[in-house]
Amino acid sequence: MRVSVIGGGTITDEETDVAVAVGRELGTRGHTVVCGGRGGTMEAVCRGATAAGGTTIGILPGEHRDEANEYVDTVIATGLGHARNALVPLNGDAVVALSGGYGTLTEIGFAGIYDRPVVSLGTHDVPGVETVETPAAAVDAVEAAIDRRN
Repeated sequence: MRVSVIGGGTITDEETDVAVAVGRELGTRGHTVVCGGRGGTMEAVCRGATAAGGTTIGILPGEHRDEANEYVDTVIATGLGHARNALVPLNGDAVVALSGGYGTLTEIGFAGIYDRPVVSLGTHDVPGVETVETPAAAVDAVEAAIDRRN
């Protein structure tokens, strides 16, 4: 399964630890991480997934593939700027939303438009989004959401 992980481009050390743990959990369970491909949450989740032997896809806002963080396996340069926020949830089967600002909120909105289940771990309180407390619970919840659909 592909899981899109969204969150802030600038994050705290605690938020970094959570994102790394989410990536590690996804990688350990054999899921592919889809993200925005740059720094902050995106780099941390990719680092965790890579450490666990997982695969990562980064969908960049700019035109240059070399703008991706070093843990992205497959880089997709879009040249779309913030409009690329629509592509991140679209390319996952489900979404894990970590702490972030307006960009994260737009991606949560697009996930709803594309009918992707969203699990929140320390981010916006949005109707229809399941809130969990741990990285393992986040991955459990997206797996259960996808199982219910199949």
